[in-house]
Amino acid sequence: MTVLVWNYLHEYEAERKDILAAVETVFASGKLVLGPSVSAFEAEFAAHHGVAHGVGVDNGTNAIKLALQALGVGPGDEVITVSNTAAPTVVAIDAVGATPVFVDVRAEDYLMDTTAVAAAITPRTKALLPVHLYGQCVEMEPLLALAREHGLVVLEDCAQAHGARHRGRIAGSMGEAAAFSFYPTKVLGAYGDGGAVITGDDTTAANLRRARYYGMEKTYYVVETPGHNSRLDEVQAEILRRKLGRLDEYVAGRRAVAARYAEGLADTDLVLPAVADGNEHVYYVYVVRHPRRDDIIEALKAHDIALNISYPWPVHTMSGFAHLGYAAGSLPVTEKLAGEIFSLPMYPSLPVDVQDRVIEALRSVLASL
Repeated sequence: MTVLVWNYLHEYEAERKDILAAVETVFASGKLVLGPSVSAFEAEFAAHHGVAHGVGVDNGTNAIKLALQALGVGPGDEVITVSNTAAPTVVAIDAVGATPVFVDVRAEDYLMDTTAVAAAITPRTKALLPVHLYGQCVEMEPLLALAREHGLVVLEDCAQAHGARHRGRIAGSMGEAAAFSFYPTKVLGAYGDGGAVITGDDTTAANLRRARYYGMEKTYYVVETPGHNSRLDEVQAEILRRKLGRLDEYVAGRRAVAARYAEGLADTDLVLPAVADGNEHVYYVYVVRHPRRDDIIEALKAHDIALNISYPWPVHTMSGFAHLGYAAGSLPVTEKLAGEIFSLPMYPSLPVDVQDRVIEALRSVLASL
């Protein structure tokens, strides 16, 4: 059987009764859209992060897009972020008419190089969008200081960092707002698409609730400001409510998998994940690095192991963003990483024997290079 980077079937087997009970709860409720499950999940998810408001939306991309709009970011504005991220981060910036401005990442942990941000700020800069990547947080103190100094808003992209902490603060609680994805692979994943935005600001929350519901607030028939149909599905919300109570278990499982990799691969020439100072990593993905990455991935196919690359093409090199004008070499660390990083299988229900198979095969391939 092929070993995949992610597989939900073991988890589903263990949680099947609860997942199906969640579906039955919604179907029997008489309310299929923006009902009690969405409202309850929004409140519980916000409380989990110690903020006042949670607003469920249909996916993580729209979580970023609607959050930017709710924070007043639009045409003519610039948003500083990174190119070493999933494309949706940047797609969402473009979707509100703003211009993404990229800074490089740090070679040791692949996170935003916060020392490069000040030089990227212009009179058009409106927001900073740090991506808490691979399961750990960006160094937030310098960004928050720059935001205060220049009057900017900070939107955290937490799609890969459910439950991660930075100097004791949970991801999503440090900026004006935070966007989450609940795509099935995530640390807190739904059984389909889903997303949410959390914020401590009443006005931002009100803007978000209108924006995800056509721009309506008091009645279905009155649009107060132009909006979208971006509602979190009631079934997914009920599933997420139940899984939220198991989030600590999921994180512990991922950390156990990471620890087994660290032990089994410690004496190889792979560069293993580094945990940044002050961070508590949740290992959304387990990203390693090697200059012969492509050879390794190809060789592992003979062992029936399929690996993934997060991400092989930096966003600034994609044809869809060529108009931004970033030449080859403009983000040297990001570009170098793109040719060397790859992800090993990582999910909390990964069987130990399957992980051992990956470790043994990888060690064999590395020894043969």
